[in-house]
Amino acid sequence: MEKQPQKKTNDHLANERTFLAWIRTSIGIMGLGFVVVKFSMFIKQLTLMLGGTPHSAQHGFSSLIGIILVALGSLTALTAFLNYKKIQKQIEHEQFFSNNPLITVITCGLILISALLIWYLIEST
Repeated sequence: MEKQPQKKTNDHLANERTFLAWIRTSIGIMGLGFVVVKFSMFIKQLTLMLGGTPHSAQHGFSSLIGIILVALGSLTALTAFLNYKKIQKQIEHEQFFSNNPLITVITCGLILISALLIWYLIEST
């Protein structure tokens, strides 16, 4: 039984909207990483301006966490594209299977990064 052309078009458009939502998510993750790195640099400069030593200004992992967030955002964009292409083929062959580990990986990664940021903020106060 052949799918109606309108139904297949709607499926492709829904797939594209989902892809674009993942792209917005990846941009948000990368933006957060950028802000974390820049905030870390700001705190280091502020410490030095207030008379702190260069050693005391280098304490913390926020730069590393920010870089990991930017990398995670890039990985999210790449994985979203690969998932988009996979689902596009499944729609064409009318064999769609929902098995996407992207949601689990991104959620676990963000929870881990959030926990590290919370720990860092608690330790630095």
